[in-house]
Amino acid sequence: HILGELKEELLYRILYSTDASAYREMPIAVAYPKDSSDVQKISNFAKKNQINLIPRAGGTSLAGQVVGKGLVVDISKYMNHILEINQEERWVRVQPGVVLDELNLYCKPYGLFFGPETSTSNRCCLGGMVGNNSCGSHSLVYGSTRDHLLEANVVLSDGSEVVLKGMTSKEINEKCKLDSLEGRIYSQIITLLSNFENQKEIVDNYPDVSLRRRNSGYAIDELLRSNYFDKNCSESFNLCKLLAGSEGTLALITELKLKLVPLPPTEKAVICVHCSTLEESFAANLVALRHAPVAIELMDSTILELSKQNISQNKNRFFIQGDPAAILIIELAEQTRGEVDKKANEIIDDLKIHHYGTHYPLVYGKDISRVWALRKSGLGLLSGMPGSAKPVSLIEDTAIAPERLAAFIADLKVMLSKYGLDCIYHGHISTGELHLRPVLNLKKEKDKKLFRLVATETAELVRKHRGSLSGEHGDGRLRGEFIPLLLGDKIYSFLRDIKETWDLPHIFNIGKIVDTPFMDINLRYEQHNLGVKTYFDFSKQKGWLCAIEQCNGSGDCRKSNLFGGTMCPTYRATREEKNTTRARANTLRELLIHPAHDRIFSQPEILEVLDTCVSCKACKSECPSNVDMARYKAEYLQHHYDETFVSLRSRLIANLTKVQKLGMVAPWLYNAFVTAQFTSSLLK
Repeated sequence: HILGELKEELLYRILYSTDASAYREMPIAVAYPKDSSDVQKISNFAKKNQINLIPRAGGTSLAGQVVGKGLVVDISKYMNHILEINQEERWVRVQPGVVLDELNLYCKPYGLFFGPETSTSNRCCLGGMVGNNSCGSHSLVYGSTRDHLLEANVVLSDGSEVVLKGMTSKEINEKCKLDSLEGRIYSQIITLLSNFENQKEIVDNYPDVSLRRRNSGYAIDELLRSNYFDKNCSESFNLCKLLAGSEGTLALITELKLKLVPLPPTEKAVICVHCSTLEESFAANLVALRHAPVAIELMDSTILELSKQNISQNKNRFFIQGDPAAILIIELAEQTRGEVDKKANEIIDDLKIHHYGTHYPLVYGKDISRVWALRKSGLGLLSGMPGSAKPVSLIEDTAIAPERLAAFIADLKVMLSKYGLDCIYHGHISTGELHLRPVLNLKKEKDKKLFRLVATETAELVRKHRGSLSGEHGDGRLRGEFIPLLLGDKIYSFLRDIKETWDLPHIFNIGKIVDTPFMDINLRYEQHNLGVKTYFDFSKQKGWLCAIEQCNGSGDCRKSNLFGGTMCPTYRATREEKNTTRARANTLRELLIHPAHDRIFSQPEILEVLDTCVSCKACKSECPSNVDMARYKAEYLQHHYDETFVSLRSRLIANLTKVQKLGMVAPWLYNAFVTAQFTSSLLK
């Protein structure tokens, strides 16, 4: 028995069958541990019963990391406490379910914050960031989560809890002597990396060390750059380097000790460089990088166009002039306004000398957050594209050295044109990470084949340009299949040996990174005609089902109430996944396509999730994908009433004005009726 909860009902299995990727697979149950002892009990139970454990936090992963057949372990509900902060030494100790923005709000009075910042920062959890080794928009300055992970308390596959941290050579050698799983873990990795031929294989085949974003496979190249193997290196050997980016395949995290950094300078400005072509933006990026900005981001014309149709993001287009092919967002941060203006003018002058850019609006103060809000909404906006053809997460995580980016994209465009595919370009151009999203209809067999072909040929191009197939989103079940192609068979065998040593019982997120299933199976989208005449007109979205499928699972509806907006009020009140807009969309999509009951419009799972929707329309105005759950709810309930009957309670509420007018005729009788214990409970 655990202190937390275990849910085996169909509804919960549906809710956790998807993330923000293209995948869908039904888990056997969902566990909500309350503390580390619960995690140990779950681990021991899994080992005894040979059950796959799938750790999950915000559920915003894009490569199917938290999708699979097994027991989902959701640490976001209860294990979300900030435990300790040390202002002098600049570190904080947290549980893995703490939301990034909430951590930074807590740290702000101390003059500190956690550097890596993802576009999902208002709902992603620190445990998930470690699992993916997340980076974010300001990785030019702050690097990745791996760079800020000091210690981790983890539960190993034998149920033991250990602390991973930096160690001296003497301490490591002592660990290697232990007759335990922990001892075997240290012994195996030290033996592997001490071999000179293995070292050469790693150095020759891993992505170029100058590339800031290298997230393919396990980070054994990072362990080589420690003072255990290189006496000229100041970094101590720390298995946290390996844990970051391991996607829950090696151990379950129960606690994290993170390095904090001083708050950035308060004087900031953003230059929004309007470019006539995509290629011009690549060249302009290299010019801007010479001036040491803190961030450079790219948005292409497709995202800019889609933002016009979104209620919340349309108002953030204030800085856009005309219809540029792409916009570079260049952020500067200095100690004084004068220094910011000086650097901004230097960058603009340099760009003009090279004839890069047509307009250079400068944004200051609170308006900067509006620019970033538009940039962060990119994925959601793309999912709001009407119809079944969508810009898919497939090759969206490639990272190439910025100076080679133009050549890589030129090769990529040739490949995509061969298949007649359009592509969207946005992301962290300063570090060579572009979120490339080809437009595919995964309901069609032809496009499912292209799903694999494009991934394979892109992996070959990434290897050619010494890049990383994953820069920050992880390998998961999407890219794991291509690790041998990218890094070579020998290194892939190293990774499999590491997994086997850490997880001999095969209970930790199997099928991710190594030994993954084929990347084109268990896709969530499938051809289906509901055959239902709708009451609302969904022609703009190409049908009711397509409207529901605009929810891509990125979880904007899980954002904290501490950061404005109202979506989604029921989640904010309960912190329950089943009370999110995402949960309602997932349940509708799943059970309309795969009904679990004879009467499709009377399915209790759908009625349960819709019952907590208050029809406030917050999602219509705040969801970047334009999900309108109040409308979908009304559509479903009308069909439900057609199939059954309208309850007395619903009729009374719908005709409340008329009922109260009748009550005015005999107020004493009306008041007695609605306040008496029996009749009032009957009404409720």
